[in-house]
Formats: sequence, structure tokens, C-alpha cells
Amino acid sequence: MPDRLILSFDTAATHCAVALVGGADVRAVLHEHMARGQAEELFPLIERVLHDAGTDFAALNAIAVGIGPGNFTGIRISVAAARGLAMSLGIPAVGVTTLEAVAEGINGPCLACVDARRGMAYLQGFGGAAPGAPTLLDLDALPAELATGNISCVGPVADHVAALLGGIAVPSPYPLAVAMARVATRRLADGSGIDAPAPLYLR
Repeated sequence: MPDRLILSFDTAATHCAVALVGGADVRAVLHEHMARGQAEELFPLIERVLHDAGTDFAALNAIAVGIGPGNFTGIRISVAAARGLAMSLGIPAVGVTTLEAVAEGINGPCLACVDARRGMAYLQGFGGAAPGAPTLLDLDALPAELATGNISCVGPVADHVAALLGGIAVPSPYPLAVAMARVATRRLADGSGIDAPAPLYLR
């Protein structure tokens, strides 16, 4: 079967991120910082990505969408858009967490670290690292068991968390929307991405 052409997007934080990915081929990607206005800008950015890749909605095989954790309104914008597009195009939509996306491509145990504001962070361990589920934690009171020695920390607040835990901050291997498409590709291949995407709210 040819590689699925996946449109991926996320508005869970102060950005609007969009990518078009077919297998290992990144056809187009845009990531624009914005504190507000994602609802108005999402579809124009999607159309720009499709145009830059020389394709259109009819060519898509699936949607990947960021489901959080993050900004309540931003998550709702993306999830609603993904569900609407998937229904109108008759293709699946796969929800991917921000934490999964920032850790995508990291080899070995790592701790995904995403800013939750107000001195807090969303954390999740991968590759056997704790915590094994998405968790909202106070940066001034991180559990001692997270400090496992030279743990790789990845994500927007990786530097801060690594300094607190004695870990090592490493960059995310892929742009956010590209990483989400990669996660969705695996889920579609193994049949685990068939449920409609639902927001992940931790706060």
C-alpha cells in the first residue's frame, strides 16, 4: 500500500502548526507563533500547506490532530476541525498528545516536558521513564523519583526540568506537526488510531 498522505495540525499552545506528510516524506510544514487567532488562521494555513505541496483535500488519506494537554480553547479548535474534515472527506482522524509528539524519535527513556504556565508543567515518561501517563506537576515540587540520573528531557520546558532533575535537555527530533503525523501513521498501520479524537485536559 502506498504511504498514507496525512494532514497534521495543532493549536494547543501559542502557535498554529500544520504539516503534510506521506510516509517519511515531509511534503510541507508551517509553524507560526500566535497568542490568539488560531481559529481564524488554521484553515488558511492548511490551505497554504496543501498549495505548497501541490495537492488538495481530496488527496488526503488521514488527519492527525493535537489533542493537548494545553490551552482549552486551542485544543477545541483543532479537535473540532479534525472531526469536521474527517467526516466531510470520509477519512480517519487520529488524536496525538503534545507529549507524545515532542518525544517522537527519541531513543531510550525520556521525559516529555510541556509548559503548563503558572509554574507548572505537563510531564510524561516514555521508554520506561516515569510518570507513564500525562501528568500536571508543580515545577517547584517535582517528585524525587523523576530524578533517575541523566534522564533525557525533551519539549518546550526541557531545559528547566533537566536543571531541576539533573537531567539532560535534548531537542525534539521533528517539528511538532510532523511528529504528530508520524505517530498517526503508526497507529493507522496497527489499527490503534480508529477512535474519534478527544481533547486531553489535565488542568
